[in-house]
Amino acid sequence: MAGQYKSSDKLSYVIANDYRLLQVMSRFGISLGFGEKTITEVCRQCGVDAETFLTIINYVKDGADNRPQHVEQVSAASVLDYLKRTHTYFLGYLFPNIRFHLLNAIDCSVQNEIAFLVLKFFDEYVEEVRKHMEYEETTVFAYVQKLLDGEMVSVDNSHLLSRHHEAIESKLKELKNLFMQYYPQTENNEKLNAVIISIYQAEEDLSIHSAVEDNIFVPAVRRLEHQARMHRPEEDEEQASLSGSGDEQLSDREKEIVVCVAKGLSNKEIADQLCLSVNTVTTHRRNIARKLQIHSPAGITIYAIVNKLVTLKEVNI
Repeated sequence: MAGQYKSSDKLSYVIANDYRLLQVMSRFGISLGFGEKTITEVCRQCGVDAETFLTIINYVKDGADNRPQHVEQVSAASVLDYLKRTHTYFLGYLFPNIRFHLLNAIDCSVQNEIAFLVLKFFDEYVEEVRKHMEYEETTVFAYVQKLLDGEMVSVDNSHLLSRHHEAIESKLKELKNLFMQYYPQTENNEKLNAVIISIYQAEEDLSIHSAVEDNIFVPAVRRLEHQARMHRPEEDEEQASLSGSGDEQLSDREKEIVVCVAKGLSNKEIADQLCLSVNTVTTHRRNIARKLQIHSPAGITIYAIVNKLVTLKEVNI
């Protein structure tokens, strides 16, 4: 897109054109005092992946449109660090700072029930954001870190990357509306207006953060997952064969899974025993059900006994 920032641009020029990029810079661990250095020079000096930095600042500059980005050159590790720092900023600085100024701007006496309820609403909102970000830290980010470390993990974890940003953003809008429509101001407006402006800025920042996760981080993680699959060729060949060739006979692998089901093993236990991913086991079981027209574990068990795949003593009854 014309007008995008380039690696040869001076970082001071970039920041002067859009103050929001100060936050982006900070979340990459880049400090002020970079003089006349270019983006490439500053990134090299700070150990930051320049392509990732450029992708995100151009995304913010262009309005963080809700569309997938070209992330072939983006470092998932760099985006992960960026997102972690963003979480720290929101929970460790921004929201506590807004709450501090909110307490100074509103009358929290017992007589002002509206002020008390607004503060309660804000605290509940922050707690919801905290839980959402903790989920991302402990589940999504941990999964991505395992991919980066080359650990053997299931490479079909789409559910981990599902987003729940809409509800969080809508509550911030609701908080602003509560102030503007219902809070009875009887004193100087300046303090409260400053808080409301900071909430507007927080809303924009959170929206950009969510968009970066959805449209830059998620595609970068998908690329990581694809790379992980490429390092598991045997399972890839097996996955390719699962689409079905029209042969209704069970394959040797499917018979192994039938035996495991008859023995009462869960999909996770089957995956561990046969060195497969849970997703591969699930696909096999779907194909087994289609071929045999048997959909219950009990029916699979009967089939296994009748066809002498297991003995009655081996069955988990």
